Amino acid sequence: MLKNIAKIIDHTNIDPSASEKDIKKTCQEAKKYGFRSVCVNPRWVSFSKEQLEDKDIKVVVLIDPPMGLSPHLKRVELSKKAKADGADELDIVLNIIDLKYGRFDEVLEDLKEISKILPTKVIIGSGYLTDKEIEKASALVKEAKAFCVKTATESDPLGRDEMKEKAKHLQIMRAAAPGLKIKASGKIKSLKDLEMMVEAGADIVGSSSSVKIMEDSKRQKKRKKLSPGKKK
Repeated sequence: MLKNIAKIIDHTNIDPSASEKDIKKTCQEAKKYGFRSVCVNPRWVSFSKEQLEDKDIKVVVLIDPPMGLSPHLKRVELSKKAKADGADELDIVLNIIDLKYGRFDEVLEDLKEISKILPTKVIIGSGYLTDKEIEKASALVKEAKAFCVKTATESDPLGRDEMKEKAKHLQIMRAAAPGLKIKASGKIKSLKDLEMMVEAGADIVGSSSSVKIMEDSKRQKKRKKLSPGKKK
């Protein structure tokens, strides 16, 4: 059983229709469970920072989903605005089209500049990529000096067994970018999903189902207490 799983969870609310009340609830949940961070859209950075004042919980901002297609200067502008608003980390999608067309220099220079603004996790959109492209994307993230390479957003296409496929992607990422943190995200909805991601190499897990995962963990611990193993 994993210990202190809250500290590896980026508690996520990137619903475009989220209200101030919704984001406040997300922050309250983060404080209750002690999550690593809250991950929000740019408009909610300042508000989330206020809600989490004096708490050891980061504010992470999602930039340029789902495929990182905004012009470079716009991406830099969004990242700098997030920093000014109080963000602690960026979760930015690399330009997936540039990557797939082999425009690796453009991808690298974009990420290099952005990674200087704040500690950066780069979302490679692994569901859109071949295994070889996942390797290349992960290596570029490391070369750009981001601190973490991240699998996906909720929009990434995956096969029938989504968690198994995501676990495979994590293993490729770990091998291609040794020394980087690895973040799993996208449709991770249960304690079983989280445990599979950690076993595959994830250091951080992003989920909008974080509360359910924590309640799953509590129930699992309770069951183990009520059903002790036989004494030898």
